[in-house]
Amino acid sequence: MRKFSGDTLLVATHNAGKLEEIAHLLAPYGVTVIGAAEKGLPEPEETETSFVGNARIKAHAAARATGLPALADDSGIVIDALDGAPGVYTADWAETGSGRDFIMAMGKAHDRLRETGAPQPWTARFCCTLVLAWPDGHDEVFEGTVEGRVVWPMRGDQGHGYDPIFQPDGHEVTFAEMDRWEKNRISHRARAFARMIDGAFG
Repeated sequence: MRKFSGDTLLVATHNAGKLEEIAHLLAPYGVTVIGAAEKGLPEPEETETSFVGNARIKAHAAARATGLPALADDSGIVIDALDGAPGVYTADWAETGSGRDFIMAMGKAHDRLRETGAPQPWTARFCCTLVLAWPDGHDEVFEGTVEGRVVWPMRGDQGHGYDPIFQPDGHEVTFAEMDRWEKNRISHRARAFARMIDGAFG
């Protein structure tokens, strides 16, 4: 396991909320976090069919372009009765041509589940893969998952994405019914980050 030894980390995202969350997590380690927008980096096309493949595309493109270690993530929901869909296409299901509509995407997931005739519970999991890449081409991979089920109708107005239809195991509420900090404590992204901090920053 290669340790992160620098003082600046480029996060390959244009999402300000995600950037803020990562900066907060890494603050105790004296790491300055900067985003892709600050460096004027474009978003590379995600052409792989796995979370790790797409995270690698983003992390290595950013590391090569800036000469800095770069962190990227790819995440999504995997629904067993849909043979793993939407998976890496989680965000694509919400594309409308003029933005993303996750209510539409959740409706699509529910319609397809009904079409399969699969009995409930509709087991599913949220997955997050982090890739920490260096300019010399080396990378380290950290993964986190949280098991649960798809529920219908949608419940809650917190969170984002597919949170209103995902109920994690051991809980009676969906991610969208949870307090933000409670969700962040148990989420797939939190678990992947805990592994990264333990492995590369600890």
